[in-house]
Amino acid sequence: MALAKQFVKSKSVYKVTFTVPAEAASEAKKVALVGEFNGWNPEEAIALKKQKDGSFKASLELGAGEYQFRYILDGDKWENDWEADKYVPAGVDATENSVVVL
Repeated sequence: MALAKQFVKSKSVYKVTFTVPAEAASEAKKVALVGEFNGWNPEEAIALKKQKDGSFKASLELGAGEYQFRYILDGDKWENDWEADKYVPAGVDATENSVVVL
C-alpha cells in the first residue's frame, strides 16, 4: 500500500494517489477508501480501480492538512496503508487509522 502526493499549483491542492498492491488485495474483488474526507461513510466510499497488475488505485484532490483513512476490502475487511505518514488510535476497538499528511 502506498501514497503518492503531488502539489497542483493551479488549484492549491494536493493530488494524492492511494494504492493497494496486488499482494495485499489478492483475494479482494473490491477495494474502497473511507476517511475524514468522506465522513467515514462506507456508503460514500471511494472505489479504487483494479489495475492490470492486480493492484487497486484511486486519486483524490485534498487541501493541506492531515486526513485519517482506511481501506475496506470486499465491504467488510478494514485495512491500513502500510506506508502511511503516521498512524493514530481509532479509539473504537484498539485499532489504528492511517494518516496522510499534506
